Amino acid sequence: MVWIGKTKDPGLARVISDFVERIRRFVPIEVTEVKDPRVSDPRRQIVQEEQRLLAALDDDDRVVILDAAGQTWSSQQFAAFVGKHLSNDRRRLTFVIGGYGGLADAVKERADRHWSLSQLTFTHELARVLLTEQVYRALCILNNHPYSK
Repeated sequence: MVWIGKTKDPGLARVISDFVERIRRFVPIEVTEVKDPRVSDPRRQIVQEEQRLLAALDDDDRVVILDAAGQTWSSQQFAAFVGKHLSNDRRRLTFVIGGYGGLADAVKERADRHWSLSQLTFTHELARVLLTEQVYRALCILNNHPYSK
């Protein structure tokens, strides 16, 4: 998982950390918090974020970006996607959340999949919670763990 900046809300940071530890019971996981460039010009901000996000990705990563215009999945469909990837694809599965201004076109073009969590709008910190929870839920579904029921 790669995202811009640190999670500032300590409560949400604890929830994210908890889900990351739960995910580790099933698969290795890395969370990369790319430094927020904090530039006053929104266009320069997105360009600098683009450079930092792309630098955090390996050339052979399978990249899924969180994008409001992306495909929506049910938890079962997402679990099937994760399961198929784990079974058939040796590449690192990497989820990317951009900054407040969105993702640059180059990051969108680098993505293998565009995923929308919902038609609703969430803060970036809440999107991190939802992402980690859904990855954990998918792994529970795949492993018949009772959390998913």
